[in-house]
Amino acid sequence: MLNKRSIPLLILAALFCLSSHAEDAPSPQQALQNFGIGAAQIAQLERGEIVAYDVSETSQKELAIGVAMILPVALPKIVDYIKRGNLGSSESNIIASGSLSNNADVNSFKKFAFTDKQLDEAKAFLEAEPGSEFNLSKSEFDSVKKLDDSLEDADDKTLLKAANQKYREFLVQRLQAYRKSGLSGIAAYHRGSGNADPAAELRNDAVNSKAWARYFPELQQAWLNYPAALPANSVEQFTWANRNVEDRPTPILNHRIMVTGDAGGIILARQFYVGHSYNSSHIVAGGLPYKDGTLVFYSTRSSTDQVTGIGSGLRHSIGREQLKKEMIKRLQRLNKDLKRKAAVVADEG
Repeated sequence: MLNKRSIPLLILAALFCLSSHAEDAPSPQQALQNFGIGAAQIAQLERGEIVAYDVSETSQKELAIGVAMILPVALPKIVDYIKRGNLGSSESNIIASGSLSNNADVNSFKKFAFTDKQLDEAKAFLEAEPGSEFNLSKSEFDSVKKLDDSLEDADDKTLLKAANQKYREFLVQRLQAYRKSGLSGIAAYHRGSGNADPAAELRNDAVNSKAWARYFPELQQAWLNYPAALPANSVEQFTWANRNVEDRPTPILNHRIMVTGDAGGIILARQFYVGHSYNSSHIVAGGLPYKDGTLVFYSTRSSTDQVTGIGSGLRHSIGREQLKKEMIKRLQRLNKDLKRKAAVVADEG
């Protein structure tokens, strides 16, 4: 079953000016209506509670849900908070992470490593065969097998070093392929009897995220057709993370596009490579000024093979609830951190 740690949150990271080509951002009332949030839930939001809203699932592999909250902090202060790089407090189970420049290479992933305590995981990686234990392409499985054959008499230290180096090479190759060809450059995960296709999943997610695309049609097209030119004033960021997922380390490659202004903002994020447990994740986060605070929406679509097959309905229900709980916890941590920093500023003033 999908562990609640399996779904990472990539939420607001940097905010910039809205594209002049976008339709006017929705009013808070329009946004609430678009997401089916009625009067009773609005009352909950105004009491500081977090509410969930439905997000359509478009395949048997997908888990999707949205949550909303009114943060008692004005949008400009959230912008400042984000620009100062204060998002770590809203993330959990992160072992290591970093930004990826345009000339990223193997050294950019030097902090990604199986540790001595994770030797068994490193050995499992070197012995990996087509299936769901590791998300690797056919050529990646072949490359790992060739390396494993060459390490027949190697000691544990050598095995650990070789596993780390090989995985870093895969991450660089996947990053470069995505940057060159976008979704078309994402290699499928070889399952032996078939494949999992994160590229198709992410394309489907982008096409079906209609609530935001209505207001940012050029952004949606750029998102679908990356590396096509982005709309004016949008900013992109690539990052990597090593996250503890289902008690196992896993590398994740992230791509974000961010656009915002006085009327509100939006961030699109996709995990275009995930080491195991789930296939891909697509996130849309947005903020709108609301009275003296900021109305924040964020939805996640995550694809995993773990919710298919017999009992799919129950697995979806359980997985969706786990996902919602984790998303709520992260908004709560973000809210707590923003309040704490606001209090510090007030004391200093």
